[in-house]
Amino acid sequence: MAFLKDFKAFLFQKDIVMLATAVVIGAAFNKIVTSVVNDVIMPIIGLLTGGIDFTQKFISLDGESYADLAAAQEANAAVITYGNLIQAIIYFIIIGFFIFLVLRAYERTKKKENVEEAPAPKGPTQEEILLEIRDELKKQNS
Repeated sequence: MAFLKDFKAFLFQKDIVMLATAVVIGAAFNKIVTSVVNDVIMPIIGLLTGGIDFTQKFISLDGESYADLAAAQEANAAVITYGNLIQAIIYFIIIGFFIFLVLRAYERTKKKENVEEAPAPKGPTQEEILLEIRDELKKQNS
């Protein structure tokens, strides 16, 4: 029973719950980034590069020339799909950019909170208070 108790305590630690929440949000965020890349960025890049579809870029290792990736896969040819690597790199750059924007906005809110919280006025130190008490006691005893 101690094992299950320890496991339950582990699962419900604040850090673990926050990590699980981050994973779920990250999965949803991945769908957004995938849509942005596939539906917005890649068509623009395709337009700029003359209609190139990077996912169809490959190198056939058997030396044959295939019309497209589907034909090479039908022939069971060994291929290096470098276009998928290019697309993955673009995903990585876009995800990094979005995370940068989110963290930058977060840091700005933290800076605003720190500016809004004015430091509390400093009072006398403990030593100063004790000296004042000593002086008052001397006055009263004299």
